[in-house]
This record gives sequence, C-alpha cells and structure tokens, in this order.
Amino acid sequence: MATVTQPLRDEHRDLMPQIDALQTLADKVGKASAGEILRDLDQSLAFLAHHLLVHAQAEEQVLYPAIAQLYGADAATATMKRDHAAIAQMTTALRDLRPSLNSEQLTAENQQALRRLLYGLHTLVRVHLAKEEEVFLPKLDAALSPEEGRDLFARMENTAHALMDRA
Repeated sequence: MATVTQPLRDEHRDLMPQIDALQTLADKVGKASAGEILRDLDQSLAFLAHHLLVHAQAEEQVLYPAIAQLYGADAATATMKRDHAAIAQMTTALRDLRPSLNSEQLTAENQQALRRLLYGLHTLVRVHLAKEEEVFLPKLDAALSPEEGRDLFARMENTAHALMDRA
C-alpha cells in the first residue's frame, strides 16, 4: 500500500545510488588513478550541487514548515536543518579542494582529505534521510490526506525546479 509520503520516499530511493557513489569513490582513493578519481569527483560534485542541495533547500522551504506545524514547534526540524548546513559546508570544502588536485597524482594529504569528506558526506546524508523516513514521514502519513500530500510534494517539486532555474 502506498503512503502519502511515497513520492518523497521514492525520491530518496532515487538519490541513493549517487549518495552511495560517495562511499565508492572514497574507497577508490589511493587505489584508482588520479584521473579516474577526479572524473568521479566531478560527477559527485555536480550531483551534490545540482540535486542534493536543491532537494535540501526545497525541504527547508516546504516540507519542514509542514512538519513544524504538525509538531506545533518551529524547532522540530532544527537538527535536520543543521544536517543540511553541515552537508553544504562539506560540499563546499570538497569543491574548494578540487582545484588543488593533480590529475597525475594525488598527494597523501589530498587522499586523506578526500576520503574524510567523502565518507563524512556519505554517512551524514544516509543518516539524515533515515531520520526523515523513520521520524517525520510517518507523522505526515498519519496527518495528511492524499490530496494534502499531493499538494505538499507538488509544492516541493515546484520549489526545487525554481531553485534549479535560478542556479
């Protein structure tokens, strides 16, 4: 049986291969060629900037206010917003590291920095999505009618498209 929040659960499922690619890339650092690492890193950076962070912004603008209203407390999603801020900071650190990476060879220091950021992002994002799905989405499933759910997720999708258009 489909739940009211199935569209968001489906979106999370669709994001998972790219999220898991962060861990796969971290595992390859020091083993694969620098050129292969940089190619995969560029793909991951594009995913983070153009998909994951846009998803996070749409949640903050549409989903989290709805959750806060259900809980009767604006602070109900404060920890989730903090996760988003940490994901954005780590993405920026990864993007800032990229120009210093040499396509011929990665230094031991660069390898360590890459692994730290990639493993950190992977773990943080997976835990963040699990918290949404285990804590917030069941609350929405119980509180929203199918029509309210469709409206909420349509607004999230429209917000995400507007954010991408501005980028």
